[in-house]
Amino acid sequence: MMADSHWQETERDTFAAVWQREVDEVPAFTDGTIHMVSGLLLPVWKRLPNESTRVYRLQTDDGERIIGRRVSPAWAANAASTGTTNLSSDDAYSALVDGRTILDLAGGLQLRRARVMGANRIELLGFSDTMRDRLRAYGLFSEIISWKLRFFVPVGASGPAVLGKLLDTYAIERISEREAA
Repeated sequence: MMADSHWQETERDTFAAVWQREVDEVPAFTDGTIHMVSGLLLPVWKRLPNESTRVYRLQTDDGERIIGRRVSPAWAANAASTGTTNLSSDDAYSALVDGRTILDLAGGLQLRRARVMGANRIELLGFSDTMRDRLRAYGLFSEIISWKLRFFVPVGASGPAVLGKLLDTYAIERISEREAA
């Protein structure tokens, strides 16, 4: 079976050297933000999202050890909210790019990820004709697709800043989740 695969037979020392070279290229630590539910999880286990049932164990810089389940930024914002939604533009952007989150904004607007022309984009729905110039001034771009004007938040480095300008004017009223598109 080995001859029919891409695997190659090698000596133990050669394999160990190649393996160690690959391990040395991996950074020792990464820095990022994750949202976790921790503590006594059994009473709320059924209410946690089913997107991942993996349990994480981590240690903070202060030495505190935490065990919990990872949740999306949208789920964390909904669980922690008491009528108002305080989701940063960076977290909102990550949640939208992930594709499992829909943001309902003031003024009847909605943000969601859409697949357009083979690429994932963040689309703004529910805008009116009077909003077009303001949306362009915030940095959203428009395209006419199938005779319909559509607005999109740029996907890339400028995306969170553009989304932040939009959220400053049209606050998040509701965060909902959907299956990844």
